[in-house]
Amino acid sequence: MMKLIQVLWPSFLVAGIAEVVFFTVIAPQELYLFGQPVYFSPIATYSIGFFGFWLVCAGSSLMTLFFQRTSAEINQSASD
Repeated sequence: MMKLIQVLWPSFLVAGIAEVVFFTVIAPQELYLFGQPVYFSPIATYSIGFFGFWLVCAGSSLMTLFFQRTSAEINQSASD
C-alpha cells in the first residue's frame, strides 16, 4: 500500500500543477484531436486533461520506484 501512495500522491500533485499551467496557456475550445476540434464542454476537457496528466506523472513515478530497486531485490525476484 505504501508503494501505491508513493506513486499516486506525488503524481496527483504534479498533475494538478501541470493542468493549471497547461490550461492557463491554452483554452479548451482551441484544442484539436487528430485534426478535428474538440467539442467537449470545458469541464469535461479539464477532467480528461487532469487524468491524462495524472497518468503520465504516475508512469514517471512508477519508473522511478522501479529503478530504485537494489541488486539484491532484482536477483531475489529473478530466482523466484
